[in-house]
Amino acid sequence: MSVITLTTDFGDLYPAAMKAVILGINPGAQIVDITHCISQAGIREGAFALYSLVPYFPAKTVHVGVVDPGVGTSRRALAVKAGSAGNEQFFVGPDNGLLIPAARRLGGMEVYEITNLDLILHSGVSATFHGRDIFAPVGARLSMGVPVGEVGPKTRDFVDLGFGNFGIDGRFVFGEVLFSDSFGNVVTNVPEDLILELCDYGSPFEVNGRQVPFMQTYGMAGKGEPLALIGSHGFLELAVNQGSAAHYFGIEGGDPVEIRVL
Repeated sequence: MSVITLTTDFGDLYPAAMKAVILGINPGAQIVDITHCISQAGIREGAFALYSLVPYFPAKTVHVGVVDPGVGTSRRALAVKAGSAGNEQFFVGPDNGLLIPAARRLGGMEVYEITNLDLILHSGVSATFHGRDIFAPVGARLSMGVPVGEVGPKTRDFVDLGFGNFGIDGRFVFGEVLFSDSFGNVVTNVPEDLILELCDYGSPFEVNGRQVPFMQTYGMAGKGEPLALIGSHGFLELAVNQGSAAHYFGIEGGDPVEIRVL
């Protein structure tokens, strides 16, 4: 059974159109919704969602990602193959960096520009819905075994994307907020290994001027109390037990974070 994932900022309604197109081409596809709640035009947030989950999907999974504020412009459409031989996964989406961190995490990345009009929706392409008209049909055809090289030429000229700058300066750690999840947990771009170079669990932190303990899990803090921890994605996270760290700290995606290890 072929697996196709969807990651978008569409909310409701529009993902159903993409699923209809996919199932019209590959009725046996198992469609997994990673999320349709990415912040509008939140390319880096969408990229992190894909990056976080790709290691857990089986070989040959096709990931269709659509966070595409440039839809209808001259931005290109891409298909990407990544992973070791026999364990490849595929990515389809806009050339805005959305697909690249996840593909790079798997290694062996090959990027192709989608130019083969035989693979897109035969009824025509809307200027505003490439998710339905280009990315969904190409993803469905890849899931049916169409070689990725048939989508168009290989390219080395694509938009790259990282998760922002982070680093250490003495007892200070600097980073950025990637996004806040539905619980209000604030996910930063500071990786686990960098934090653990400086301190152990139980150490106190000062985060943007507020003192919080560095703990292993949410329940180690009292109800309504803030904490810092390493989330399941392997990055430093700020949380409030049964509350919202985004509200508590007053920060959101893209904001800087300054952490002092006390």
